Amino acid sequence: MMTAPARRVTGGVDTHGAVRVAAVLHSATGRCLGVESFSADRAGHAALHGWLAGRGELDAVGIESTGSWGAGLSRHLSAAGVRVVEVDRPDR
Repeated sequence: MMTAPARRVTGGVDTHGAVRVAAVLHSATGRCLGVESFSADRAGHAALHGWLAGRGELDAVGIESTGSWGAGLSRHLSAAGVRVVEVDRPDR
């Protein structure tokens, strides 16, 4: 019996002081599979990671502000073997 290929997904995270807003997209089609908010602490980082990974095989996660508000989440995901891509905010 053949198993279906895993759905590949890509995450994106907008960072704020107390919350992380994550979106997960189907990697092949770009279709949004969901958006959720998580607390900006270790428990929130673990929950966000689990939520993303629960939607499919995780290709990468783009994170805003990896050098500041997104640093903790970036470290968490990198330590778990997830490819993290820094997303720069456009000039205002």
